Amino acid sequence: MRAFFRWAVICFALACLSLSLSVISTPGFAQSSTATAQTPDYEAWFRVATRAENAIEQARASNSALEELRSELTNWRQRFLNAQNINSNALETVERQLNALGPAPAEGEEEEASVSVLREQLNKRLTDLSAPVLRAEVAFSQADGLIKGIDRVIRDRQAQQVLQFGPSPANPANWSEALTDVQETITNVSNELLGSWNNSVRRQKAQNSLPVVLLLSAVGLTLLLRGRRWSRHFTERCLEGDPGAGRWISGFVLSTGSLFLPFAGYFMLLEAIQLTGLAGLNTNQLLEDLKLPVFFFLAARWLGTRVFPAREARTLPLNLSPEQRYRGRWYAATIGLAAASSLFLQDVGLLYGWSSASQVVVLFPLLVICCVFLWRVAALLRAHLKAENASDSDGNFASRIIKWLSIVLVLLSFAAPLLSLIGYFKLGQTLLYPSLATLQLLALLLVLQRVVVEVYVLLTGNRDRASDSLIPVLIGFLMLLISLPFVALFWGARTADLTEVWSQVIGGFSIGETRISPAIFFTLALVFILGYGATRLLQGTLKNTILPKTRMDMGARNAIVSGVGYLGIFLAALIAITTAGIDLSSIAIVAGALSVGIGFGLQNIVSNFVSGIILLIERPISEGDWIEVGGVHGTVRDISVRSTIIQTFDRSDVIVPNSDLVSGRVTNYTRGNTIGRVIVPVGVAYGTDTKMVEGILREVAEGHPLVVMNPPPAVLFRSFGASSLDFEIRAILRDVNYVVTVQSEMLHEINRRFVEAKIEIPFAQTDLWLRNPEALHGTPPTTPEPPGHDTPKPGKTDDVEASKPDAEGDVA
Repeated sequence: MRAFFRWAVICFALACLSLSLSVISTPGFAQSSTATAQTPDYEAWFRVATRAENAIEQARASNSALEELRSELTNWRQRFLNAQNINSNALETVERQLNALGPAPAEGEEEEASVSVLREQLNKRLTDLSAPVLRAEVAFSQADGLIKGIDRVIRDRQAQQVLQFGPSPANPANWSEALTDVQETITNVSNELLGSWNNSVRRQKAQNSLPVVLLLSAVGLTLLLRGRRWSRHFTERCLEGDPGAGRWISGFVLSTGSLFLPFAGYFMLLEAIQLTGLAGLNTNQLLEDLKLPVFFFLAARWLGTRVFPAREARTLPLNLSPEQRYRGRWYAATIGLAAASSLFLQDVGLLYGWSSASQVVVLFPLLVICCVFLWRVAALLRAHLKAENASDSDGNFASRIIKWLSIVLVLLSFAAPLLSLIGYFKLGQTLLYPSLATLQLLALLLVLQRVVVEVYVLLTGNRDRASDSLIPVLIGFLMLLISLPFVALFWGARTADLTEVWSQVIGGFSIGETRISPAIFFTLALVFILGYGATRLLQGTLKNTILPKTRMDMGARNAIVSGVGYLGIFLAALIAITTAGIDLSSIAIVAGALSVGIGFGLQNIVSNFVSGIILLIERPISEGDWIEVGGVHGTVRDISVRSTIIQTFDRSDVIVPNSDLVSGRVTNYTRGNTIGRVIVPVGVAYGTDTKMVEGILREVAEGHPLVVMNPPPAVLFRSFGASSLDFEIRAILRDVNYVVTVQSEMLHEINRRFVEAKIEIPFAQTDLWLRNPEALHGTPPTTPEPPGHDTPKPGKTDDVEASKPDAEGDVA
């Protein structure tokens, strides 16, 4: 039931996503159907295009003006895209009519007059209907080119701004100018506040709102100063002992209070200041600009407590000691404070018109602080690698990522200050602060992945290898994909760039006359999943409900179930392709060209596939059969479309390609039935009554319950062996699968009967002749050699020779 519920949720999510993407990707979904069918005003477009071409060629307009012009061009491009669907139904009808008339006659051939006139009229109508579509396609290409031209101009300006050489913070001549700008800013803010206080109207307004201001200020200060401590206290209490997944998730939610409670306190203080009316225009602007830096600092501090926790119930993100984790939290908070201060001071400099030299001098110490503590964070990462023995685990992907990340942080912590001192301060900032934002985002993904794992454990109750399960890994990959646009924004990408990429993704790509888009892909996946689920349901019904009630053997049932599975998958894929609107004829030429190469490269796979179909249809072997192929004995456990799995009698699986079973020599011991023969060889000593032995062996064979009496078992006197008289029992068994068991039981009974009848079972005996036995005692021979005896040649060492036993088993 739980598995069915998971499938239902996945299918419902895919259906919703497919529907939303199909709506979004529909041309002109935000416009009415009437507007979509209207022809664009090409005269107005000509004026807009001319203005855009002049702006691109002269490159004098500001970035904001170019962005506004780009937005206008984007709207025109969408209109032209919608206009490409004008007369689509009429065009399709005319094309079907022309196809019904057949191909035009070849040169020199005549056609019936009425058909020729009709063909000419249809071709003229086809040309008239295609003209607006072709014009819209041309205008669409022009608009797209102009948009790319504006993007190129803006990107060139951004690159020039980043690489611009400016004043150095190490130049003492810039220090006095920076000090003057800072003093003037403080003076302006002070004068603005004093001027507001000296204004009787504003002072009276502040006095009238004093109760609300005091309440908001008290609550705001309390949350700002005590909120983090409260959150930490309740989080530690929730994570005491060994909490389960539910308590861990509750503790994580409580820990976010250290981020949101102080931020809510800042909002209350800001509201209290604005209610007094004493803050001037610039002061209010500064307080508004402070929101983002405050949130950035609080987020960095909170992420530091999650990546370097003081106490963790189960696992640690990094293998560090408590002292190292304490330093990590302090480093993260310091980096967040320095980066937030730099962001705020940049806004202050823009508001009060600081010179570039003043901004460089004021912001450079904060940049250095960030780099110093970033270098120390890299040292903590190296300490983690050392604790994990990364040198012995080169195959660990996470360890390699952390290793390269530590190297990048070290290089960055040295490169950014050096570039700033040289005079490329903007380049140093561009390298440092987007890297900090990216690092913070990676830390957030690490924390969220842990949350996903705990939620998975809470829902499934399975903690073993939960982090390596498919669903948490897929969710983590999806979160990584979602974070990519934010990373692009951190590194200077414009919203228009992301919108352009998204529109291209939604628009898809074309293969022949077929356009593949995400909507089509998800429709294809959804229909195929539904078809596959229906096929599996039908297979289960056949296997467990319908086929057991028939007289088919197990092999035939498995063949039918497998055939239904392959047919269902094929039909599901075909229906999915048709439902998604993919025209297979448009890619037939490409498929034909690739089929030759695929045929050569995959000929073994295709051969095994066809052989698998033959095995399922002809059924020379079935599941459960005892077969021998290539010297391997075993039972057929599974027949798939590419290979067959044979389980040997020592319980090991042998995977045999299907082509070997079709084209090779295969012995099937249980094909059609399980009747088979058993042969039991027996040897007795010379001198034994052979008729008595034959009678005993016949009684043993006929007395076994698995031996059939038609035909009756046979006892054969096979030969005079070297040490014994050789007999054989040959009997037919009802089930040949028990041949080894029957042999063992017969031998036990034969041994018992031979002991009762005092019949001996011989064993080989050997006598040894020693030429010089006195050599064993170390004494020389006392008797002369017999006449004619050859003296051993030098190098010959065979002093001992063995004589063969005679026919009675004794030594001569």
